[in-house]
Amino acid sequence: MYALGFDSGTQGTKALIVEMETGRVAGRGYAPHQMVEGLPPGESEQLPETWTEALKKSLSEALQDSGIDPAQVACLGVSGQQHGLVALDRNLKPIRPAKLWNDTSTVRETEELISAAGGQKAFIDRTGLSLAVGYTASKVLWLKKHEPENYARLFCLLLPHNYLNFYLTGRLQMEYGDASGTGLMDIRHRQWQSEIIDLIDPGLLDKLPPLSPPDQPLGYVKTEIAREFGFKRVLVSAGGGDNMMAAIGSGNVREGIYTLSLGTSGTIFSFSSKPFVDPEGEIAAFCDSTGGWLPLICTMNVTNTTELLKGVINVDNDGLDKLVEKAPAGAAGLLFLPFIDGERTPALPEASGVFFGLRRQSFNSACLARAVMEGTCLNLNYGFKRLTSLGLEPKEIRATGGGARSLSWLQIISTIFETPVVTLQEPESAAFGAALQASWCYYRENGQKIEINEIASRLVKTGSRTILPDKNLFSLYRELYQKYDSLWRRLKPEFKR
Repeated sequence: MYALGFDSGTQGTKALIVEMETGRVAGRGYAPHQMVEGLPPGESEQLPETWTEALKKSLSEALQDSGIDPAQVACLGVSGQQHGLVALDRNLKPIRPAKLWNDTSTVRETEELISAAGGQKAFIDRTGLSLAVGYTASKVLWLKKHEPENYARLFCLLLPHNYLNFYLTGRLQMEYGDASGTGLMDIRHRQWQSEIIDLIDPGLLDKLPPLSPPDQPLGYVKTEIAREFGFKRVLVSAGGGDNMMAAIGSGNVREGIYTLSLGTSGTIFSFSSKPFVDPEGEIAAFCDSTGGWLPLICTMNVTNTTELLKGVINVDNDGLDKLVEKAPAGAAGLLFLPFIDGERTPALPEASGVFFGLRRQSFNSACLARAVMEGTCLNLNYGFKRLTSLGLEPKEIRATGGGARSLSWLQIISTIFETPVVTLQEPESAAFGAALQASWCYYRENGQKIEINEIASRLVKTGSRTILPDKNLFSLYRELYQKYDSLWRRLKPEFKR
């Protein structure tokens, strides 16, 4: 039997066909996403039909790649980009394009909600986490303030992966993990937080779908979709946010493991068996999609910075790595603050990027490339240091995402973090995790009381690459980090709390 795992991200949808017993990936598919173009700075949107079309295309490609009989597919799971606002009308049709996780146009609404709650501490007391720019709550308030005619049509609010689940099954539901990233939920008790919801609209609670635990399946693929792909009876799991699914797909389902995801954005997270609340609100105290919690730091700028640089200097990934290796560590004193799309951690939603320390010896493509990569890693280190300062000490870091394919990325990360980094045999951890969660739901639905950590421990395998930190560079990078930390604080605008 086979499980399908989908990862619907910002850039595209990936599909994996996974043999349930062995974890072997039998087939792969991919379809790109288009962004809504022509938006003002800070706004980021996609049409929800972009995701459904990409899901179908990636599924067709994966089935063709695998050569399996589609009737052997027993279950599927969906991983989706977090925090996006999908607003449906009474006919369960999208009212407008979805505002995405990296939409930073809601700074004022974020400030307004935090203030209305009585300040950041009061907001954390109610929900267990701080409201970051980009979370769904401020998007809902933005819709109410800026598009009242569309808000008046709002019947149900979903997140991207919930919308795909709805497309597949016809059911409206939200599981704890992804829901905890809305800013509308009490993560400690895993229920909607009515006091915060009422600050937006006392009628909003009725527009939120029911919450469910991660081991509770959603239903079965609709008949017309099953017929289109040759399926029989395919169980659809709860699914979850991309970070929650990546945790499962990287085996991060027990304490002591860190996952580092190097994609468009960057996330660092670990497993906790109990709610993990940061009193300063910098760590997102999400629920995970196994029944535990997922203390997480997110930065908005990782491979987006190197992708932009690659376009400017006209190199591919291999060319970028060669340039980075050519430059000296520390990029001859050049420091890059990677706030191209604003930043979530540290909280700089309206910041911009900075090259600091340009001199004749560093004004070249090699130093620019190394500075961009190092600056991005220094920014990730800010979040990593916050996690470790609160007691989440890693025994190992498991790297995933597009950046994990680059030895340059991994070596710089390992040395700045002063921690070994290992890769995974299956790099698409979110899609793989979605398939593993689907298998878990299928087994439990059919009477096998197996736990997700048993499945993940057996099927998630680390790769052949272990990157050790270069101890000779510790003092250099510690000094560089202090300079980075000082610079961003000097450049930080006032952000009301």
